[in-house]
Amino acid sequence: MLRRIELEVLATVDRGDTISELATKLDHSESYLSRAVSDLVEKGLVYTERDGRRKRVVPSDARAVELYRDLVRQHSHIEFPKLLTGKALEVLYYLEQPRTVAETADRSDNYRNTVNRVLKRFRDRGLVGTDDGRYDFNADFDRLHEFAQELAHHLHRHRLEAVASKGTILWENYDEFLAQAETEIDADGFQETGLARFAAFDLQFLLTDHRYYRYSETLDEVSPAELCCHTLLIDDGSRHRSYSLLLLSHVDVDEEDLRAQAAKYGLEDEIDALLRYLETHGEVDDARLPEWDEFQELAADYEVPLPQ
Repeated sequence: MLRRIELEVLATVDRGDTISELATKLDHSESYLSRAVSDLVEKGLVYTERDGRRKRVVPSDARAVELYRDLVRQHSHIEFPKLLTGKALEVLYYLEQPRTVAETADRSDNYRNTVNRVLKRFRDRGLVGTDDGRYDFNADFDRLHEFAQELAHHLHRHRLEAVASKGTILWENYDEFLAQAETEIDADGFQETGLARFAAFDLQFLLTDHRYYRYSETLDEVSPAELCCHTLLIDDGSRHRSYSLLLLSHVDVDEEDLRAQAAKYGLEDEIDALLRYLETHGEVDDARLPEWDEFQELAADYEVPLPQ
């Protein structure tokens, strides 16, 4: 998310430093510092002001920058730029409560050895401790989790604003988010989801003025299991639940994958209710789910065969 040199700049820059002054402070070449500053400007974490022929660097007022600089000031003996490289910020993002290495690895989708290596580094510095196998922050170092969370949100927000001026983030994790926009987004990493995506599975619905996108640098397209979860995140009302039921009836969705996606999005109960509804032909006590005969009529309208 941030390279060590970028973390060094954020930790060191005083309002109005020039590239030359930063290079002297950090003992790097001006060209190297210039590239790092450009990357930080692109991410909305600093901005530059022209002063004659010189360019002055100013930290932005993003909450993530404020949190990080406060940590650096209050704990100047800790080399945060060195500690927070690699997978560190991703691991800290998912440490919002005491977790074991295995739990953190599952949440962050990393290898256990990777998570263990990161947490050991922080434990050796006294920033985290363990109790009954669960890692938790010591003293006020839970602000490291807050920094990781605020930084991810800032970068997501910044990325969305670059392609949609009135976009809204509906859900996010460290490296992925679900967004609502008023205009079409045609940019790398954004895949359309929501009701418009149902057309790819031969289900055509009346669309609203809003469009919905999942952003991910690693995932190429929205699967049926993900689409089902996105639909519920967008609107958990009876209409969207019925559409999700149609999708699950129409497309062969792997249940294990569906439940894994539900856990990722915090929708375990909702997805379980949909699956039980289909298995029992509507014998689920949930006012947001249709009566079975109503759902049969809806399925017939969309030519979706239901199991007898």
